[in-house]
Amino acid sequence: MKPIPSFTIDHLQLLRGIYVSRKDKVGNEVITTFDVRMKEPNHEPVLHNGAIHTIEHLAATYLRNDAEWKDKVIYWGPMGCLTGNYLILHGDLESKDIVSLLQRMFDFIANYEEEIPGTTPKDCGNCLLHDLPMARYESKKYLEEVLNQLKPENLIYPQ
Repeated sequence: MKPIPSFTIDHLQLLRGIYVSRKDKVGNEVITTFDVRMKEPNHEPVLHNGAIHTIEHLAATYLRNDAEWKDKVIYWGPMGCLTGNYLILHGDLESKDIVSLLQRMFDFIANYEEEIPGTTPKDCGNCLLHDLPMARYESKKYLEEVLNQLKPENLIYPQ
């Protein structure tokens, strides 16, 4: 079997950042999948399960309520390796196109102090697996160290 493109990225060289993982045509439309990489793979500890779960809830809530982007959001969810998240948006987009959106979203999460949306047993499949303090910490770290200091190598996969 032929490997899928995301498994051909050199994860030993991959930095934290925002990357176009793939673009797919659905009929005449394009959807773009972004790799929102919060941790350097194989170089630093991954995101804690409770933190990434809380980030998922808060990010999905933010994205689906953002006035500019809500109608383009298809999916937000964690990577299995726990080093980041996938964001799928309608449109033929580049990493630079969503920097402002992600800065606003991670600022929202970093400063969030209310009840986490969708965390009752009725609403969530693992309602006890949430960690708002760590979600806030990881979001602030990503915002300050990566999103607010982006360089070209944080926006294009290593070759």
